[in-house]
Amino acid sequence: MSVSLRFLPILILAAALLPGRAAADVSNCACDWSNPESMKVRNCSLSNEAMKQPADVEFFLLKDINPRKPGRWLALPRKPGQGAHDMHHLPHAERTRLWLFAMAEAEKLFPGRQWGLAYNGNKVRTQCHLHIHIGKWVPAAHTSSFRLVKRVEQLPAPEESGVLLYPVDGGFMVLTGEQIMETALVR
Repeated sequence: MSVSLRFLPILILAAALLPGRAAADVSNCACDWSNPESMKVRNCSLSNEAMKQPADVEFFLLKDINPRKPGRWLALPRKPGQGAHDMHHLPHAERTRLWLFAMAEAEKLFPGRQWGLAYNGNKVRTQCHLHIHIGKWVPAAHTSSFRLVKRVEQLPAPEESGVLLYPVDGGFMVLTGEQIMETALVR
């Protein structure tokens, strides 16, 4: 099946109208590791997983438990963030290390640079804890809106959108400006 990012707004609207679907806006997240009551809500479940990691672990990998995403993994920092734990709040050096960690894990999971990484904006995320989706890249998802970024240290961290990237000779093709990015990865 070919995926086109131009149909994402329609898919997002359709998904939002499905009965029983949880709200997917974590911009006002209240997960607080010092308050156990706050950690009982569904959108804090990745934060709960992070709390289980040893204190000396900077980043860790989790299999996505969503049954509709059997080929998907998540790369996460152990350390909690404030509010929605957005990518742009991470210090530049830590953000670079997180991307490098996710890329190394992606190459193990999908060798031969067949992987893509997706960070969704906080208006569509269902989890407060920052996480990067790792999956097999869908080449049909490439559009003319992608731009080449030559070094990991130059990857953007937009405040108002997600980030989607896949490896190419000479760097990474990167897309920003959309909230939902993970749909460009094989489920």
